[in-house]
Amino acid sequence: MRRLNRKKALNLMKELDAFPKVPGSYVETSASRGTVSIIVFTTMALLTIMEFFVYQTTWMRYDYEVDKDFTSKLRINIDITVAMKCQYIGADVLDLAETMITSADGLIYEPVIFDLAPQQRHWHKMLLLIQDRLREEHSVQDVIFKSAIKSATTAMPPREDNSIQPRNACRIHGHLYVNKVAGNFHITVGKAIPHPRGHAHLAALVSHDSYNFSHRIDHFSFGELLPGLINPLDGTEKIASDPNHMFQYFITIVPTRLNTYQISSDTHQFSVTERERVINHASGSHGVSGIFMKYDISSLMVTVTEVHMPFWKFLVRLCGIIGGIFSTTGMLHGIGEFIVDVFCCRFKLGAYKQAPVSLPDGHTINHLPLLLICLLLNRML
Repeated sequence: MRRLNRKKALNLMKELDAFPKVPGSYVETSASRGTVSIIVFTTMALLTIMEFFVYQTTWMRYDYEVDKDFTSKLRINIDITVAMKCQYIGADVLDLAETMITSADGLIYEPVIFDLAPQQRHWHKMLLLIQDRLREEHSVQDVIFKSAIKSATTAMPPREDNSIQPRNACRIHGHLYVNKVAGNFHITVGKAIPHPRGHAHLAALVSHDSYNFSHRIDHFSFGELLPGLINPLDGTEKIASDPNHMFQYFITIVPTRLNTYQISSDTHQFSVTERERVINHASGSHGVSGIFMKYDISSLMVTVTEVHMPFWKFLVRLCGIIGGIFSTTGMLHGIGEFIVDVFCCRFKLGAYKQAPVSLPDGHTINHLPLLLICLLLNRML
């Protein structure tokens, strides 16, 4: 009884076989099918290799949510060179909460030469080229995100030549921690002093002939400092055409959480709108000479995550490639054989010429081609 049930189970399994084997005596091979098989296997191998490269590739996914962090401090990373001596200028931050943060809290004033050395000028040109590509193609930013920490393209090389030129400029570099609200970082004439109604600068002690707010921004960013990331203001260089010149940068900051296979960090992206004008009170152009960076913080936070294709999806795509090529080439080869058989063989051999056929009753018919066409259609279907 058990043996009988086992045989029934085996027979049932055989009936469910979706891959029946054809006996070798019924298989017919041909040179054309062999050529098509070689083409098929070569195509499958190439597509499989290409699909494997796609499987190894990662891309950046952007998710948006409301920024709920209101209590943390915002870090500003600064590296700006101004074409004035350090004793003539002052830098500080004033936010909407009327909190003043002077440059003594984290910035360093270093006398330098404003003109770059040859190797520094080469670095500056390369940085400007990268900035141009970033403005044209946003996908370059994804490459920079994935390669962060691996490179230090944002670090200007030190001056190697021993120049005897006077140090006519001041490099202001370092970082400041400010409130996470809109504010204004500015560099203007005179050192900043606290004031009950805000703040002021001791500009009266500086001669008007010393004004020159030509500047170069080697680095300016918000959040954690990550070597390799390039920000919109990096490499900016402005030359003042008049001593009373005002440079304004209107910055919109977007908090960004970066998660890649290399790093996990909280940084900030930002966009910039630039404006500059000459201060001339006689013509109605009022203001204060200097460099003003007015920033505002977006209420949205962007999470940038490096993602990878799942292995199951890679297997599904691979099976689709193999099965699709087999099915498609089999159909195309069958259609091609039929067309060649009809137009190159039977027409030339006269298989479709009308020939009278004698019937036993003495009559003849001349419609044999119609019968052959019907047989061919039956074969094709």
